[in-house]
Amino acid sequence: MAGPAVGLWLFEHRSFEEIRASVVPWLETFCDPVETEADGDLAFRVREPAVLGLHALKTTEAGTVFLSEDDCIPADDEDYSDFSLPPVQGLILAVGCSGQVNHILLGHMAVAFAQRLHAVIDFDGVLGYTPGNRTQEVADLARARALVASLPGTVREVSYDTGGGDRWIRHVGDLQFLSAWLQHPDFHLVK
Repeated sequence: MAGPAVGLWLFEHRSFEEIRASVVPWLETFCDPVETEADGDLAFRVREPAVLGLHALKTTEAGTVFLSEDDCIPADDEDYSDFSLPPVQGLILAVGCSGQVNHILLGHMAVAFAQRLHAVIDFDGVLGYTPGNRTQEVADLARARALVASLPGTVREVSYDTGGGDRWIRHVGDLQFLSAWLQHPDFHLVK
């Protein structure tokens, strides 16, 4: 995928077929077409973004949204100790192309899916952090943490193995946090 993606972590297991069956009728009320691909993933285009509170979104600029199962959640190398229970299942929600309109669309879709599925949102990286200069890493990470801490809601840092004995973190947040982050002037998802 060339565009942004987020994970949805579930704490009660449901088959992907059951999830798909529960969301397709809802999606069909504002998306067209809603298709099940050969691999079982859902693909859809938002027809009526106002349903998501996006009254000014130009759907001609928006890409196709995909929902698939994340076979890597739960992962053995991730530290879920900040959660009362570890996630038992993961989904991936992604847009097939980039651009600010797709970051905004995906953020609002993530809110809607997280509400329907009682999920938390895995941002698949550190929000507000741009990897690059290793000498700036500590300061850049401190700025990213300050940005996240300035918003309402709950965000957890989940560490994971990057290989070679190194660890890094990803932000995982709740609906309140994502809703606030969507209103922030620097909003963007990790790509």
